Amino acid sequence: MRVNLQPAYLLHARPYRDSSQLLEMFTAEHGRISLVGRGVHRRARGGSLRATLQPFRPLLISFTGRSELQTLTAAESAAPGVRLGGERLFSGLYLNELLLRLLHRHDPHPTLFAGYGETLQQLAAAAQSEGVLRQFELQLLEELGYGFDPTADAHSGESVRDGGWYRYSEGLGLVQCQPGSSAPGSLFPGADLLAISRGELGGPVSLTAKRLLRAVIAEHLGGRPLHTRELFRQYRQGSDNQGDEVNS
Repeated sequence: MRVNLQPAYLLHARPYRDSSQLLEMFTAEHGRISLVGRGVHRRARGGSLRATLQPFRPLLISFTGRSELQTLTAAESAAPGVRLGGERLFSGLYLNELLLRLLHRHDPHPTLFAGYGETLQQLAAAAQSEGVLRQFELQLLEELGYGFDPTADAHSGESVRDGGWYRYSEGLGLVQCQPGSSAPGSLFPGADLLAISRGELGGPVSLTAKRLLRAVIAEHLGGRPLHTRELFRQYRQGSDNQGDEVNS
């Protein structure tokens, strides 16, 4: 199979033999694919192939092969890359890790591909990133068939009540419970769940949305932690320590 000028984003790259790289790509029409980039220092349009293959940059790639691991034959920038710095960089890496961990290879998701590009633009421009991340998480879960209804009790089928309390039950969804019957961190107020259903993901609802979506995503990750969360935690600790040194 030979594919030319396929819109794509680089999700992850690591060394592979001599001067090659193993590339995990998210493409518009072929979903997530793995490619070998041979001789990454050879020239490409606008510079070296290594310089072209950067995360958060819209690409046009060409590749060939019949096996699970195909070969990159060309790559060029389709548009300027999105600049993400500081905490926004970790947000972008988090999106990439979610796609790597949850997408099946060769399973196209063109709507999600477009949503990913829009999310990167929003991350770079938004005053707060939390709502942007939660919206992408919801879209990702829906695209993969893991979506859930925040307005319904999955056990009784009744509508979520404004004054009720709910917990997330793996394999089922949100179920009503009494305060004190579960750990406080696993409870979600009905008022917040109804706000989430209306697309209100920031402000006072942001913590509930973050906790709820973390629980849902963790179920589908099979309990394996995300590396980007640990990297972000270390980054925040380092920033706090530097601040203490400056203020001392």
